[in-house]
Amino acid sequence: MDYFGLIPEDCLSEILSFTSPEDTARLSTSSRGFNSAAESDVVWEKFLPSDYQNIISKSKSLLASPSLKQLYFSLCDSPILTDGGKMSFSLDKKTGKKCFMVSARELAISWSDTPHYWAWSSHPDSRFSEVANLRFVCWLDMRGKIETRLLSKRTNYVVYLVFKLKSGYYGLETANTFVRFVDRESDNEAEERASVVSISRQEGPGENRSKGRDDEWMEIEMGKFFNDTGEDGDVEARLMEVRRLSAKGGLIVQGIEFRPE
Repeated sequence: MDYFGLIPEDCLSEILSFTSPEDTARLSTSSRGFNSAAESDVVWEKFLPSDYQNIISKSKSLLASPSLKQLYFSLCDSPILTDGGKMSFSLDKKTGKKCFMVSARELAISWSDTPHYWAWSSHPDSRFSEVANLRFVCWLDMRGKIETRLLSKRTNYVVYLVFKLKSGYYGLETANTFVRFVDRESDNEAEERASVVSISRQEGPGENRSKGRDDEWMEIEMGKFFNDTGEDGDVEARLMEVRRLSAKGGLIVQGIEFRPE
């Protein structure tokens, strides 16, 4: 007998709202009462970020979602552009935590305004209007940042460079990366603890290696940080290869993503 079916639906919805999206999905398969209650906006209002309406208001994307549950999963599966297309926003499906990607145009990329070194173009697989195409540099250096107040509080984040490699790429074996709170640590201090990452090389002891994504792009982990109360100012991620001044080319950059661990 489904004893949960005897409990008023609004009570079950209130119970579910204190769990997580993942737990709600699991419980909804265990009982008809929970299954019905799991459709309630009361539940999904709690799972959506408290400022979701403000974030959506900054987007030109059309979100025709008749329920908050559908809105939740739409934001998980289909990132929306915000701030005039400078960033994209989505949700982590298991937790409802916020994910942001900063577009390549918003990154500080050395020599990116020089067409001989970098070219800007559209790309059919990109969520943004433009991507950065590395033609030729010896000094590879890029960084992106975001305000911690925009991110989910009390959350561990991982930062990724999202990119593709053209056929015939060269000089992109490894680079150094770090993540820092701008107001707490200087560039020089952060460089001393930088990690070695492998952009194109699939082997290498002690290196973070690139991996494929579901959206046909690749990503490489740049570093991690804990966002406590969102009052730490800007957090910045940097990737650079400025020690071996050999030629580099064939990199396509979509952006830098800040994603819950």
